[in-house]
Amino acid sequence: MSHIETVQTMYEAFGRGDVPAILSHLSEDVEWEYGVNSTDVPWIQPRRGRNGAAAFFQSLAGLDFKNFKVTFIAGSGDTVVALCDVEAVVRDTGKTFVEVDETHIWYFGSDGLVTRFRHRVDTHQMWLVYHPDPR
Repeated sequence: MSHIETVQTMYEAFGRGDVPAILSHLSEDVEWEYGVNSTDVPWIQPRRGRNGAAAFFQSLAGLDFKNFKVTFIAGSGDTVVALCDVEAVVRDTGKTFVEVDETHIWYFGSDGLVTRFRHRVDTHQMWLVYHPDPR
């Protein structure tokens, strides 16, 4: 299976809610959300290992997805980039965010497992929708 096919398989598993299938494609010490400064937004936290990635998927329970569509996937060597259109409501605040061309970057090791992953999102927008309006 090519790296692009692996990424497509993981997105299909995400659509089914099959997190174990996604985790099976990650290295034991995967860097999840690498290079991100820590925020208090649960789904934008740097994490490590399959357990860290599993915690990311658990954090998504706070979102009600209205749209998640992969619009583009390309790869070269050990890197795959995907663009996704995403719309979700944060359950605790009722606020909606929309990301057009949210970028996902996947890096693969020589064993064919994902070693690093990152979302490129509007972190300020995420912070705003995660926090209740001050009153």
